[in-house]
Order: sequence, then structure tokens, then C-alpha cells
Amino acid sequence: MSQAENRPWMDPARSPDERADLLIAAMTLDELIGLVHGPMPNLLDEVPTDAARGAGYVPGVPRLGVPAQNATDASLGVANPRKVREGDGATALPSGLALASTWSPELARQAGAMVGAEARAKGFNVLLGGGVNLTREPRCGRNFEYLGEDPLLAGVLCGEAVAGAQSNDIVCTVKHFALNDQETCRHVVDVRIDEAALRESDLLAFQIAIERGEPGSVMSAYNRVNGDWCGENDFLLNRVLKGDWAYPGWVMSDWGGCHSTAKAALAGLDQESGYQLDKQVYFGALLKAAVEAGEVPFERLADMAHRILRSLIARGFLDRPCERAEIDYAAHEAVAQAAAEAGCVLLKNEGDLLPLQPGVKVAVIGGHADVGVLSGGGSSQVIPVGGPSLEIPVEIGPSSAFSRITYHPSAPLAAIAARAGEALYADGQDLAAAMAIAGQADVAIVFAEQWTTEAEDVPTLALPNDQHTLIAAVASANPRTVVVLETGGPVTMPWLEDVQGVLQAWYSGSKGGEAMARLLFGEAEPAGRLPITYPKSTDDLPRPQVPGMIFGPPEEGKTIPTSYPNVQQHKGRFSIDHPEGAAVGYRWFDREGKDVLFPFGFGLSYTRFAFEDLRLEGGETVRARFVAANVGERPGVAVPQLYARVAGADGRETLRLIGWARLELAPGERREVEILADPRLLAAYDVTVPGWRIAGGPVSVSLRTNALAEALGGAVELVARTFAP
Repeated sequence: MSQAENRPWMDPARSPDERADLLIAAMTLDELIGLVHGPMPNLLDEVPTDAARGAGYVPGVPRLGVPAQNATDASLGVANPRKVREGDGATALPSGLALASTWSPELARQAGAMVGAEARAKGFNVLLGGGVNLTREPRCGRNFEYLGEDPLLAGVLCGEAVAGAQSNDIVCTVKHFALNDQETCRHVVDVRIDEAALRESDLLAFQIAIERGEPGSVMSAYNRVNGDWCGENDFLLNRVLKGDWAYPGWVMSDWGGCHSTAKAALAGLDQESGYQLDKQVYFGALLKAAVEAGEVPFERLADMAHRILRSLIARGFLDRPCERAEIDYAAHEAVAQAAAEAGCVLLKNEGDLLPLQPGVKVAVIGGHADVGVLSGGGSSQVIPVGGPSLEIPVEIGPSSAFSRITYHPSAPLAAIAARAGEALYADGQDLAAAMAIAGQADVAIVFAEQWTTEAEDVPTLALPNDQHTLIAAVASANPRTVVVLETGGPVTMPWLEDVQGVLQAWYSGSKGGEAMARLLFGEAEPAGRLPITYPKSTDDLPRPQVPGMIFGPPEEGKTIPTSYPNVQQHKGRFSIDHPEGAAVGYRWFDREGKDVLFPFGFGLSYTRFAFEDLRLEGGETVRARFVAANVGERPGVAVPQLYARVAGADGRETLRLIGWARLELAPGERREVEILADPRLLAAYDVTVPGWRIAGGPVSVSLRTNALAEALGGAVELVARTFAP
């Protein structure tokens, strides 16, 4: 008897759904239960031989030829935050905000493909990437993993990164579903928002990412939404994800995010992950008993298993199982460097100080620039190949259990020194020393840093450790000062008028130092555009203080390098209202008429662009055609952005990004461009349909270089219609 006859689920000619059903029919109840829960392998008394020692493990079914599921955290590279795989380094991408700043679907796909290739080569077949939570709270400690504040930009880039990762025949998730927009109190907070506003913002980002990336799994968030935990939220999981969107994959819990057995299973959760972090193993013996008692129908358990198996089979789980392989780290570092260069955003360049000329005398100050580049903390932490160049312990705070402040060994000082005539250095701890070398140099470059991490937020947008004073002092000694920001999100800049240049470098990954130097010296062109608004003050935010954050006395004898030792978290359950509704980020600032420090979509170049001959068409959606030209003397990247003013379900008109183009243009080059808008961005969500409703009539459309800089505009007539959610 052939294998196809003996094990028909191994026949690749059959569909993933058919193969999954055949497998389920051959499995025992215990084997089905085994598929829907799994541990963190390194917390087991004995680590299984087929465990890849990552974040998660689900045993296989050897008698049926089903291999184990091995999952790794991988938002920005194959993570190894506690060094559970001793000596195993990986390539670090720049942060999610840096990737979002590229506005490049192509680079997002390449970045995802690189991480997926490394994951597969290390024995992992499930990648816990795909973070697409919108930035409602700019102080969120995990913003660096995500893709900014706009649902279209975040959804498109997340979807492309997921598709790139899964091109390696592995599963990738999207996460955290949904409204996990702050880390403070993430395990107890109940986020309140009306359905229409949620559909027009955060859920739309997830929907676009799922449509483009077709992820094998969706990870639920820790928080509650409108009363129910995300992992047992019938509205999110059954009605929206599996119902309206017809999502065929499986929903896994976040680690420690499962709270019940029958309620969670019936609400749409398919797999309990890292069960040691839950109060009980809810999807093990308890689920088996619930199935046997009829509390959870067997058909629901079979559906849970089917969703897991069909996604895994569709991604080659049975036909092309992971095999460990050699990794071309040099090639992968080139991908990381390209993303870092494209994702840095030039915010100020007074008097065309940049690019610097080779041979200039430079003073490099602060930011551990002599050591490496900063990375964000938490489960996304990548340990670089060869090890970190510096690690600083975290003594207090929720992240202290699993985070260290980690630097990748790509030192900006060395890269700058290779191009400068002379490079002086001061660590910035001594103001007099910093001012002295700044005064001796032609140009002073201050590296300012802000470490952010999973599990905690920052209470303010100010740079920590009195770096504002350092920057002001250096600028007073040398007005030709450039500030390079290595931060997890937007920061305030009280010194902005005193410096000539500002480069937002984010967390820049494995080759960040080289990428920064190439940009500063003009070997690469500034191409990044902000995916997030920089407010002037936290007073301008919908919530001036992070909800649940409590300021109390510092713990005696304890310090934390972020200079926030007096921050604690609310201990009990509480709720957060979202009065901004769907008006997230730039939509809020525009609607409320608030000035900002730098707007969404902003970014300078070393050349100049012009846009002309705008032609707009209406109908069922908006189509824009125009000519883009590089009218400067250097090559560069233009990012024309199309916006519309649309009334949402609340009846209030807001500015919405409805499309964009990213164009690499040579000096003098002209190019015809077309942008076609996603009609959901021209609609309001109507819960009575239910679905999207375009009211019809005139809509104002504009072509801009950022959310506040109008270039060309006009009105189009849209056809009134409704369509499915």
C-alpha cells in the first residue's frame, strides 16, 4: 500500500482543507487536544528533542507523520531574549517604525522574507511576527515593533512583511488582536470603543494585513475590549475575524492570555500558547473534560484542529518540513542595512548642512555611539551574531524579568570616523568635555537615545537622563550641530531651533551605524517619511497621561536606566474610553486643530520634487493621476500621499490617507503616477447595514507631501453605495 493510500493526508494533490479533515478523522481525542495547547519548551523539566527552544512548542503526532510546531518571537528578527539558545545570534532588522518610515511594500516583503529564512534555517515553522497595532498612545513601550498610526500604511506593510515571511514555507501571525495600544496594565485594562470607530481604524489595519499577507494565524491581545478578554471575545474572533472576514486560519492566545476553557473555545480561540503563563492549562485536560461533557461540542474542537492543520499544511508543514541550514548572515545584513537607510527620516537640515563632506572634522557625542546602536526590549529582542556589544541590566519595572538594554555592534563612531578627516568622541556624561570637543570640530553630531520595551510605557515624550540639556549645551558650543535620534517613538525637542540638523534613526538594527554614516555623508539618500505624528506636548494627546500609570516614590536603592524609577502600574481592572474614536494620530490633530512638531508623512530629502497635472476621477472610488518630477541635482525618493476628507460613522469629517506612491527618481526624471484608493477609506462603517456606506456626492481630495502640506487638490463625485464588511 502506498503512502498516499495509507496516509491520504500526505497527498500534496489534495487541498489543505481536505488533508486537514483526513488527518482529524485519523486522530484520537487526546491527539486533538494535544494540537490546541502547548508550553514554552524551556520551562519544561525536560526539553523535547524536537523542540527548537523558542517561545512556543506544540508536540507533533509521530504515528501520523505530523511534526511538532516550533514558534519563535520574530517581529524584528529571530528573537532570543533570554539567550535560551546559547550562542545563537540572528540578523536584526531596524524597528517596525523604521520599516514603516520606508513606505515601501517591497522593502517590507524583503525584510519579512529575510526573517522567515533565518527562522526556518533555525528549525522554526511558526513566526510570531506581524505586529499591526495602531499607535493610539505615542508613549507605548512597544510602538517600536509596530507600523505607525494609519490603518492603510500599517496594514499594507504588515501584510507584505507577513507574505515575505511565509514565502519560506512557514506560518506567520498577525498580532495583537486587538486594541493592545499601551503596555501599562495590559493584563487588566478594558478598552472601550464603539464598533464603527473600531472598524474604521484598528480593525481595518488588521483586515488589510490579513487580506494582503494571508497569515496562517492571528494572535489575540492581552487586554479586554468592551468587557471581554480578547482571547474570549466573541465579537472580535467569531463575528469579525471568522465571520465577516471569512478568515480560515487559527487564533492563538498570547503567552499568558488565556483565561477560560469553554468560554474561550466557544468565542473563537483555537490554541492556548505558553500555557505555563496561564493560571491553569485551560485547553488541556479541562478542554477534554468539557468536550466529553458536551459543554464544548466535539465539532468545535475539530474546527480548532482543522484551522491549525490547514494553515500549517498550506505552508508546507507536511510536504516541506523545516530543516536546519547554514545562514548567509552577510546577505541578510545587507537587507537590514537597506531597510535602515530607507527608514531613517531627515527632520531638519538648515542651510543644507547635510550631507557632510568627506574629510570634515566631526565631534561625535553621546548615545553609546562608540559601542553600537540601541535596540528595543522585550520578546522581540534579537541577540546579534557574535553577541551584543553592550548589555545594561534593568533593575526594576515589569520588564526587568526578561529585558536588558541591548546594543548591536554596529558603532556609528567607527563608521563616521572612516569617512571624516578626524572624529573626536565624548560620551556626553561630562558637559564641559562634550562642549570642548564640539567647539573644536567643524560639525558636532549628538546621538540621543530613548530605550523602550515591552511590558511598560514611558510617562513622557522627553528624552531621558537629561539629554535635552546635553544637546542644548553642545549646540551652544557649535551651532553646526546635528542630532541623531535613536528612539522607540516620537520625542519632544525643546532644542530644535538651536540645531541645524535632526535625523530620526529609530532602532536601526544590525547595520545601523553604517546606515547612519552613509546617510550623513550622502552615500545614501534620505528616503524616510514619518509613519507617526510628533506632538508638541503630551497635553495635546487625547489622554495627557497614560491610563493606569501611577507616580509614586522610587524604590530605595534601585535605579532604572530610563530615569523613570517612580512609575508604577494600576493593580486592578479598569477601563479606558477612546473619545478620539477612529481619529487616530494625524486624524485627531487635524480634526482638533492642534499644531504638531512634525506631521505624519513628513520627511526631507537631499533633492527637490515637484508634482503637477493632477487629474482626479470619482465613481465607486477615487483614482488620481499626476506627474512626479525630481527637479533637484541628486537622486532621491519621493513619497506623494493622497488624502481625502471623509465623514465617519460619528458624522465628523476627518482627514484620511487613501493611497500613496514611493518613487525612486533620478535628477531631472519625470514619471506618470496613478493611485487608486481603497473604497473603505472613503466610507463610514454603518452597523445597521452592517457594512461600509459611501454617502455619495462630492469629496475633497488632495495630493500632499505630508498630512499638513497640501500641494494639489480638487473634488470628485462618489457614487452612493454599501458593501460588505
